[in-house]
Amino acid sequence: MKKRAFFAMAVLFLAAIFVSGGISNAGDVERISKESLKSLLGNPDVIVLDVRLPKDRNASQLQIKGAIRENPFKVKEWMKKYPKDKTLVFYCA
Repeated sequence: MKKRAFFAMAVLFLAAIFVSGGISNAGDVERISKESLKSLLGNPDVIVLDVRLPKDRNASQLQIKGAIRENPFKVKEWMKKYPKDKTLVFYCA
């Protein structure tokens, strides 16, 4: 049941795609369904980033398997370590 609730929450996650030219504009941000996200998990060309606030992460027992936690206030520090040819999926809810 936890997995079902977890993937139901995935619908609410804000997902953004980095394209090879850099960060997408706000108008280019795509939202993905829980089914789409589930099908991307494990794909070596996709990196899932948990950018929730630390208090929100700590208050939750749920995390997408394989997601990398990054501080949303330090984007400039970690943004360049991810290859531009990969699809980055962010979640913050």
